[in-house]
Amino acid sequence: MSKNLPYSMKDVHYDNAKFRPRSFFKVITQSLFTSNIKRDCTSCSTGKFLLLLLIFGLMYAMLTHKSPIQSGIRTTEEYKSVNTSSRFGRFWRRKPPRLPPRLTPDEKVGNNSFNRGPKLTNVGSKWMDRQRDVKEAFIHAWSGYKKYAMGYDELQPLSKIGTDGLGGLGATVVDALDTAMIMSADDIVSEAGSWIETHLLDRISQKGQVNLFETTIRVLGGLLSAYHLSGGEQEMNPTAKGPRPIVYLDIAKKLADRLLTAFTSSPTPIPFSDVVLRDSTAHPAPDGLSSTSEVSTLQLEFNYLSTVSGDPKYSMEAMKVLEHLKTLPKVEGLVPIYISPHSGEFNGENIRLGSRGDSYYEYLIKVWLQQGTTHSSNLTYLHDMYEEAMKGVRHLLVRKSIPSGLVFVGELPYGSTGSYSPKMDHLVCFLPGTLALGATKGITKEKAMKDNLLTFEDLENLKLAEDLAKTCFEMYSVTSTGLSPEIAYFHTQEYYEGSLDGGNKSSEYLNDIIIKHADRHNLLRPETVESLFVLYRITEDPKYVLIFLGIMFPQLHTADTHV
Repeated sequence: MSKNLPYSMKDVHYDNAKFRPRSFFKVITQSLFTSNIKRDCTSCSTGKFLLLLLIFGLMYAMLTHKSPIQSGIRTTEEYKSVNTSSRFGRFWRRKPPRLPPRLTPDEKVGNNSFNRGPKLTNVGSKWMDRQRDVKEAFIHAWSGYKKYAMGYDELQPLSKIGTDGLGGLGATVVDALDTAMIMSADDIVSEAGSWIETHLLDRISQKGQVNLFETTIRVLGGLLSAYHLSGGEQEMNPTAKGPRPIVYLDIAKKLADRLLTAFTSSPTPIPFSDVVLRDSTAHPAPDGLSSTSEVSTLQLEFNYLSTVSGDPKYSMEAMKVLEHLKTLPKVEGLVPIYISPHSGEFNGENIRLGSRGDSYYEYLIKVWLQQGTTHSSNLTYLHDMYEEAMKGVRHLLVRKSIPSGLVFVGELPYGSTGSYSPKMDHLVCFLPGTLALGATKGITKEKAMKDNLLTFEDLENLKLAEDLAKTCFEMYSVTSTGLSPEIAYFHTQEYYEGSLDGGNKSSEYLNDIIIKHADRHNLLRPETVESLFVLYRITEDPKYVLIFLGIMFPQLHTADTHV
């Protein structure tokens, strides 16, 4: 079978790896039970190339949005019929959450256009040049992958060798396809689409072990994005390149049918972490545990597949997870980062919004927004869980650094009664975008304020979103390279380590942010970029584009990016 992946061997003993750490002994033991082929123990650089492609796509989309904002969730007529109390009552009276509005068919079609977003002032050749540079960088990255590693999950750019770091399903091909569609990189769309149509089904039926979470968000999600962007929901798109949309949907269903084994094999609603594709079997991780974020970050993809395929089985299995999590005890809405598929209970007390915890909170609000218009009566619990969790974040996890007062989100490694750690993963930078999205439900802040739709808590969350976005930017700006560390610690009254600053002596926050030697690497994660993109759409403030450019183009003059 394929490697016991996506666990990179170099991440085995590194606690902040996105993937679960596994000892060498456990990796070998698991291989003996799931394969008769020798495991290749060479290390791989899992996901870096894929994350870079995602960042290119977000950069390109941001730079091309020029017309007035039209979020996928943007009209407010439905809100007005629900929220009829006085302004004072809106702030304090408990009421059902307002629902994301339904889009008309014309609006849905319009949302496939990528020329959306608030206008930037002084748009000229400089912006067009940057847009072109982003697209050229994407094409350059694809060209190298195609030349040296076509069909492999990823390219190791220095050795120019292809590796299967995510189970051997051609993850880069699938993951890059929607970015190519957004950029109208038609040659790449044709090349990637042709490879998927010709090879992917055979890979799915022949490959060995894959991780349920990674395969869902990258391969299944990539196929469904390609289906959507190629006009699948409109049943025709004469300008689309590559295979017909139904090709992507059919392959997505066949992949999901095998992934469903992770749900149906488990004795509880919590799915097993790994699936052996070729024989449709599933098993837990060697330690028997799943990451909370992994089991709760499957629902958007499986729900959408049920919607477009007409088969409810995918959504039913995925949503059982969230329904079960609703029943478990929590600490002010916060949850431990491990859960057992055998008992269905949380394991340990470690609470954090970084690795293994992050997207649990992100998907609560996004799944509610996705499904709320059609299942409003029985999905209110998702919004309630999200609101309770964000209150818990503000109460238990949010602090300010000294001497300059950066707002950050720390951790409770021993639960709410244990000591507080001023540690913040770069992964936590998903939170500014999620908070903003949860506050306005996707419409602009200006429109939400004008129509009196924001509660006091919404305004608090928007303020926290903007404060955290600044902190995430400063994690980049404080270093001499302009690259954020994987983990930062923050100077507080209880915690400080000297001589571990980021190296940028001109930074105002040099003494606020502490970077340990083991954390001085950057995995090209997209969380900060995505949050800036969402904040730009919701606040319509051009500063978020400038901050974005400060991260992606650090060679720009400081005056262009300082906020």
